[in-house]
Amino acid sequence: MKAIVYQQYGGAEQLSLQEVEQPTPKANEILIKVHAVSLNASDMEMLTAQPAYTRMWGIFKPKHQILGSDIAGTVVSVGDAVTKFKSGDEVFGDLMYQWGGLANFICADENAVIQKHPNISFAEAAALPQAATVAYQCLKYKQSVKKGDEVLIVGAGGGTGTFAIQLAKIMGANVTAIDSIEKMELMKDLGADNVIDYRKVDPTKGEKKYDKIISVVSPNSVFAYRKILKPNGIYILAGGTIGRIFQTLIFGSLISLFSKKKMGILGHEQSTKDLIYLQDLLVEGKLKSVVDKKYAFENAAGAFQNLIDGTVKGKAIIDIT
Repeated sequence: MKAIVYQQYGGAEQLSLQEVEQPTPKANEILIKVHAVSLNASDMEMLTAQPAYTRMWGIFKPKHQILGSDIAGTVVSVGDAVTKFKSGDEVFGDLMYQWGGLANFICADENAVIQKHPNISFAEAAALPQAATVAYQCLKYKQSVKKGDEVLIVGAGGGTGTFAIQLAKIMGANVTAIDSIEKMELMKDLGADNVIDYRKVDPTKGEKKYDKIISVVSPNSVFAYRKILKPNGIYILAGGTIGRIFQTLIFGSLISLFSKKKMGILGHEQSTKDLIYLQDLLVEGKLKSVVDKKYAFENAAGAFQNLIDGTVKGKAIIDIT
């Protein structure tokens, strides 16, 4: 089978289409023919080894040489102990920490994926798992967002951000979304009440206070965000540099300890329960996967480059069919 492989950390130039051995499912696994893969910030981090903690999966070179965790495809065969799926079933899920999705075939534990609804495409399904789950878990972090809450989403035009806008609106929040000017119209179309061009306005220097701040990217310090949190407000770091991560771990924890404001880091939890709920919203038309562009399998490096450049609106999808 063919796969997109990288053997050294670096940029998109490290990726190449190669012939590799097709996997064989274990007793509790299913073999999936992959149709679509969506890229996440975690894929970019694993490619570039930034932040540095990604080197836990290979200090000097990557342990997992095939990236891609959010996959959608068709079950080809099943292991002897599998009870949930059969050949021909359409499935999707988040295989983070396993990786390997950027290939014609992948094996997955039967409990790691869910059945794809026939009314959504493979691309829509592949866009959902990690980004939508992270957004949903951020909105539930410490205390679920409720009607009338003021929510600020930093980096709202990317994969997680576009889902966070929609989910926050479903919960009844007033949403302020910040990203580049190129993503303003998209964020408005998704329901954001206020949109901010990060190049022109720094919300941490304004007077408005927020019940919840979700930082998908982390341009400002926890001290800056603390100033615009309401007295019982919650700040969640969902992505950023190693410096911001340590700053939030140390100082965010102290702020949380000595005040009613809570500041922390989201530990993304793979959850098929959350994924079933999110797919239901998609099927009902209450939520949509924002697909910026579909890339041919052999042009996966181009998709990664656009992700690295920060120009992707919503999700970049690799079409493997």
